[in-house]
Amino acid sequence: MGRRVLFAISRRRWFVIAMLVGAGLAAFPAPAGLSQAGWRVLAVTVVAVILWVTEAVPMPAVAFVIAGGQVLLVYPQQPDLVASSFMRDSVFFIMGSLMLAVGIVTQRVDRRIALALIRITGSGTTWIALGVLTASAVVASFIADHTVAALMLPVALTLVAGSGEDEEGQRRLARLLLLAVVYGCNIGGLGSPSGGVRNIIMMGHWENMFQVHLGYAEWIKWAFPMVLLQIPGAFGILWLATRPHPRQLAPAVAVLRAEVASEGRMGTQEWAALGIFGATVAAWVLVGDQVGLGMIAVLGATCYLVFGLVDWSHYNSGVNWGVVFVYAAAISLGAAMDDTGAAEWVAAAMLSKLSAIGITGGFALLTVLAVVTLFFTNVMSAAATVAVVGPILLKMAADAGLDPVVAGFVVAMAAAFGYITTFAAPPNMIVYSSGQLRSDDYLRVGWVVTIMSLAALFVVAALYWPHLASPAVAP
Repeated sequence: MGRRVLFAISRRRWFVIAMLVGAGLAAFPAPAGLSQAGWRVLAVTVVAVILWVTEAVPMPAVAFVIAGGQVLLVYPQQPDLVASSFMRDSVFFIMGSLMLAVGIVTQRVDRRIALALIRITGSGTTWIALGVLTASAVVASFIADHTVAALMLPVALTLVAGSGEDEEGQRRLARLLLLAVVYGCNIGGLGSPSGGVRNIIMMGHWENMFQVHLGYAEWIKWAFPMVLLQIPGAFGILWLATRPHPRQLAPAVAVLRAEVASEGRMGTQEWAALGIFGATVAAWVLVGDQVGLGMIAVLGATCYLVFGLVDWSHYNSGVNWGVVFVYAAAISLGAAMDDTGAAEWVAAAMLSKLSAIGITGGFALLTVLAVVTLFFTNVMSAAATVAVVGPILLKMAADAGLDPVVAGFVVAMAAAFGYITTFAAPPNMIVYSSGQLRSDDYLRVGWVVTIMSLAALFVVAALYWPHLASPAVAP
């Protein structure tokens, strides 16, 4: 019996370590200038970060650790307060977006999208690769990036398998096409609120901390030029890094055409699925501010059920409900950090250190925000970074006199530059799971794409954003 207990503890040693660290921090009195509740929020945050980084327990379990930590340490005897912080419109948006994606996948329009793309690009390897990256970026701007990765991965694998090349030729082609999917999804994921969960979390921070409500169309106006600017840069770097052997993929294209042809013409249900999704996006743009992006997303997903395009079993098996809880917990934790003053205290301490070396604001501080975000996003994923580090960086920017909307976009976009590690973003993991790429493939090309994306971010911030009217920020 004792051996079994020791074995169980050894398997979950990082969970045990995280709990001990959290309990130890919570037992200490709060530092000067910080409330005890704020100190305990930071203790819960440290526990969450350790569990996220080490993957000691499944991600949904971390969500419930965050909830339990808040109830036990931060808001004792107020479980309803914590529970209510988990269910906001932004969480409905995450849930509804995942359900909408399941509806699209269920109607099997992915290969048709790929074939339509190839009809435009032709069978040349260069144009197909550019088309894969561009299509992934454009579609991922409106459908969750991980869903687009799941849609485009089988298309890329089909093209690689049908290329007829030797092992080395297929290896180079796989690096080109699969990394094109990864980069396209990550680039496109920042184009609209529905592109990535990190965007929704940032919008939640703006609302909770500054009472700033940014609409769906406004986000596109601020962010989409970044998508367009990064596509040619990422493709050029990827092409030079891989230099694939085959210049034509006619045999592979023929295989894909045959597969699509075997499914027949698009039917009424497939067109209906695309129509409902299009109507949902239009509603996000036109009435999202009045109705709420989350409610529109859920109503769109409900339409799939009403018109018989999906069964509930599709949602039940196709939606990762654990992901919904994870991001609900992340948003709740960010709100608690702001409510208790923890984010303000950490931000003031960091700003004091930066001031000592002459960084007090402007582009120097924006650069710090971007670099800090980049580090964390390649260590513990983009959404977790925006959830945990985002409130601190926003407070730093606001205290230094920077526009929190501009600072928020810098953080959200830098969080999308998770090109270096396999676990920085869901598209990275989905494509890596194919077994066609090694972890060093991400690093070898990713650091160059990261530099390019940072340069694009500062170009947009310097030349484009100053011409936009920033939403009013509450004092």
